[in-house]
Amino acid sequence: MIRQSQIKRPGFIERHNLWTENQKEASQKIKAVVKEQDLLFVRAAWSDQHGIVRSKWLLAQAFLSALENGMQISTGTFLFDTGGAMVFNPFVPGGSLDMPLMTGAPNLVAVPDPDTFTIVPWAKRTGFILCDEYFQNGQAMPFSSRGILRQSLLELDQRGLECIVGLEVELYLAKLEDPMLGLAQVGCSGKPGEPAKVSPLEHSHQYLFESHNPEIHDLLGVVVENLVEMGLPLRSVENEGGVGQFEFTFDPIPALQAADTMMIFRMATKQICRQQGYIASFMCRPGLEGCFSNGWHLHQSLVDKTTGENAFMSANSETLISDLGKHFVGGLLKHANAACVFTNPTINCYKRFRPYSLAPDRAGWGLENRGVMIRLQGGFDDPTTHIENRVGEPAANPYLYMASQLICGLDGVDHKLDPGSPTEEPYTTENSLLPKTLQEAISYLSESKLFSQKMGQQFINFIIKIKHSEINRFLESVTDQPPEEYLTQVTNWEQREYFELF
Repeated sequence: MIRQSQIKRPGFIERHNLWTENQKEASQKIKAVVKEQDLLFVRAAWSDQHGIVRSKWLLAQAFLSALENGMQISTGTFLFDTGGAMVFNPFVPGGSLDMPLMTGAPNLVAVPDPDTFTIVPWAKRTGFILCDEYFQNGQAMPFSSRGILRQSLLELDQRGLECIVGLEVELYLAKLEDPMLGLAQVGCSGKPGEPAKVSPLEHSHQYLFESHNPEIHDLLGVVVENLVEMGLPLRSVENEGGVGQFEFTFDPIPALQAADTMMIFRMATKQICRQQGYIASFMCRPGLEGCFSNGWHLHQSLVDKTTGENAFMSANSETLISDLGKHFVGGLLKHANAACVFTNPTINCYKRFRPYSLAPDRAGWGLENRGVMIRLQGGFDDPTTHIENRVGEPAANPYLYMASQLICGLDGVDHKLDPGSPTEEPYTTENSLLPKTLQEAISYLSESKLFSQKMGQQFINFIIKIKHSEINRFLESVTDQPPEEYLTQVTNWEQREYFELF
């Protein structure tokens, strides 16, 4: 006779049917790897609303349990702005979010995604995995940015399409001179500490300068070796125009995998460099002498899942891109200003939108033109045809960045929006100007019926309140400066807030 206590009850993941068959198979392989490699820890991680990796270190046995029941985490990481200031009071009904499930800062369940498991090569006996967040009743957490991208991809899948994304990301590397770890320097909640003091990695501004390679080869070699060992689809590395500025590009891959890759890339690069005595910063415009802005150019195409063909490729010798592709561009341009909250979520990055630079200052498009927002590459009968959105900053949350592209682009497809003619003069066309500040971008988002409908009004209210907290703290720090200064020059507040965070 079988006793009740001997019956194995299904775990949280099985009860709520949260994994596909492929994920279930992958989880069995992970269990074998944990045992074979005698892993001590697995870092179970998730993305917060800012696109920052948060994690818990689980000992091996606890991780194996999490593969059945998930991992208990606090809702705390959803309550703070970029500086760690608490935006929402959880100890009132609804947690200040009009959500009964958020009352009292209850635990969430972080469910590991077996498709993202990897070994951390720079840390002994350590694994890493990304998670999705759920409430205790199995309901998806509506503020999960990875979940929001999944929803956008589900809508795309229902149209018989798949989104393919190529990452092109710029960052700064600098030698760490003083980490500023004195008690008076480390800061507190809502007031980040003094930024680390750094020195240049190389001498002078020289774009793609081969002779600088002896200065940077060893560090880049360590970074690249670890990224490749983690299985990231790295394609190239190049020295950009700024002192210590580099660009990393990755092979085109499906959108969710690309977003996960960006999360892991930023996290890994920062940790590897710090271990070597350097700082890697994805801040858009660091407060370093002679600094150029960092951009994150997002290469995108859609593929017909039935035929496998590029849905942006033109079959008409008189057109550069298919009708679907043209309307997709039309949607990106129409909703560009509202989408800036997701493509450009920091105060710092709006100092990058300058005329006659390698960044756009208005919502236009063109063929092989690096001054436009949407750069078209390819053309008639070219299977590599795709668009490159040059608006984004490398500190953006990758899930929200990519979701915003699909939301805007598909609205253009549904309404057959015409992007107008491609331009050869991106800084003098009549296209609408991009926002000059984060506050201006928020104003556009608050008026957007499209984003409220697709991401949910609850999430839009949440992200706007988070960003208002960030803006208010910034404005309080610059009361003694005229706007023409703090809106154009990188302030000490920005360096403290973003340089080491992103």
